[in-house]
Amino acid sequence: MKKYLKVWLKWAQASFIIVLGTYKFSSFLFLLGKIIRFLFFLLTILIFVGKAKALADYTLNQAILFFLVFNLVDILSQFLFRGLYWFRQRLISGQFDYALLKPLNPLFEVLFSHPDPLDLITLFFLIILTIIFLFRNSLIANLFSAFLFFSLLTNALILSFSLHLLVAAFGMITLEIDHLIWIYRDLTQMARIPVDLYAPLIRGFLTFIIPITIMITFPAKALVGLLSWQEVVLSFIAGILFLFGSLKFWQYALKNYASVGS
Repeated sequence: MKKYLKVWLKWAQASFIIVLGTYKFSSFLFLLGKIIRFLFFLLTILIFVGKAKALADYTLNQAILFFLVFNLVDILSQFLFRGLYWFRQRLISGQFDYALLKPLNPLFEVLFSHPDPLDLITLFFLIILTIIFLFRNSLIANLFSAFLFFSLLTNALILSFSLHLLVAAFGMITLEIDHLIWIYRDLTQMARIPVDLYAPLIRGFLTFIIPITIMITFPAKALVGLLSWQEVVLSFIAGILFLFGSLKFWQYALKNYASVGS
């Protein structure tokens, strides 16, 4: 772990120098755009849910919490697994072959290279905003709910890792990476509001096929004490199954990989 952490810190340092040192103005505009987008959707929730006094069975504060947790999981996943967005180019150019020759697991470089400092800056302010919001509105049910929230948040990152790994494995076989990752991103956008609002068929798809509900909705529900023990068990079972399945499929793709650049 020490070796992998050292390598990742080197990648992060290089990425930070490039983004914050070379592209200062464009990085500022990009960060400003992300903040404005976040504020506009938050304003939408305040206007529509505030007038209706509730969103389905959720109060305005609970609806805002779902939105904050969505951003927390989404931005943290992007920061950690940003390397996938460069994977297709590495496959086409044959650069991925060099990763196979290094004394590191190639999976580590595929997903964890290119951490984005703008995501880290956004994440820092988002965490502060979420903590302030939680304590000002007394939304944490109890200490066990807080513990369960962090456990399910960890499980959400495992699920996100698994889904990114599945995309990487599919990409190694078909070279269709960019389309798949943006389909995944679009599906996660559906969890900006409580998934309980959707029709049963859509809820089932977002829970059992692409576990967006488990990644985002379940941690938020656990924090306010609305998650049943059956849903808690389902969350961890899904995390184990998706992780095991994605690793197996990655190994299969790696064994059948033929260099595009050779």
